[in-house]
Amino acid sequence: MLIDDRERALRVLEDLKRLGVQIAVDDFGTGYSSLSYLSGLPVDCLKIDRAFVTRLVKGGRDAALAQAIISMGHGLGLRVLAEGVETAEQLAFLRQHDCNEGQGYFFAKPAAPEALADLLKKGKVDV
Repeated sequence: MLIDDRERALRVLEDLKRLGVQIAVDDFGTGYSSLSYLSGLPVDCLKIDRAFVTRLVKGGRDAALAQAIISMGHGLGLRVLAEGVETAEQLAFLRQHDCNEGQGYFFAKPAAPEALADLLKKGKVDV
C-alpha cells in the first residue's frame, strides 16, 4: 500500500495514530521495507522477520542484521518485536540485544480467543 500511494497511506496512518492505534512495520528487512519510509511514517514498532530469527544463533549476517534492526529501531524510538521465536537460544540472543518483544511457537502455538484466555489465566503467555 505504501508503495502505490505513499501520501494517502501517510494520511491514513496519521489518522489512525490520532485515534490511538499503534502501528508496526511487519517483516522489516524483507520485501518492500525501506529505510527511507521509516523517517516519515508514524510507526511504533518494527517487527523483525522470522527469516532472520530462524538463523540468529548461527551468528553471521542474520545475527548482525537482527542486531542492527534492534539498534536502529531503538535509535528511532521504536519498540522492536522478533517474529518466529522458537527456541530458548533465539530468545536469549534477542534478550541479550535488548529486543523488546517476541512472538512465536516458543511462547505458544496459535490459539483461538477462548484458548488464549485460558493460557493467560494459567500464566503461560506474557502480555
